[in-house]
Amino acid sequence: MRKADLVNKIADKTGIAKVDVLVTLEAFFKEVKESLAGGENVYVRGFGSFIIKRRAKKIGRHIKKNKAIEIPEHYIPAFKPAKIFVEQVKTNVTSLGKD
Repeated sequence: MRKADLVNKIADKTGIAKVDVLVTLEAFFKEVKESLAGGENVYVRGFGSFIIKRRAKKIGRHIKKNKAIEIPEHYIPAFKPAKIFVEQVKTNVTSLGKD
């Protein structure tokens, strides 16, 4: 499902204009990005958490030059689904036979 499909479904289910749904969705995405960039996690009860994960410093390999390179410590965004969300997906996808 793409963002446009999501906007259409929400607009159909709520009766809100597609433009308003798109603006709201974009605002949500922007706030999540800004919060994570600012070092703050975002928790949505019953859905999941948008969190910042720390990646430790490590030694990698530059394959073409066959040379070891140091990858510094860095942070990445991640999503951790809520238990309710995970169980719902497990139950529904298993019942569809999409293992």
